[in-house]
Amino acid sequence: MSQLNRQKYWRRNLTYVGILLAIWFLVSFVCGILFAEPLNQFEILNIPLGFWFAQQGSIYVFVILIFTYMILMNRLDKEFDVNEE
Repeated sequence: MSQLNRQKYWRRNLTYVGILLAIWFLVSFVCGILFAEPLNQFEILNIPLGFWFAQQGSIYVFVILIFTYMILMNRLDKEFDVNEE
């Protein structure tokens, strides 16, 4: 792989990581801590939404983001022809 392609690959990888971490930060910190009180006005299965985000939601979102990253990186590897298949 050429130096230019390595830089493009790495830049795209860092973009994916940055976006996914920002989503996780929003769900875990902003929804679970900063906006917990306003979100507690709503409920999921009789559990206040702010509490749910702080206790369960951020974990679920993190697992979803892991699988999302896996899919994105597999596509990126195929695009730059560095896949393991």
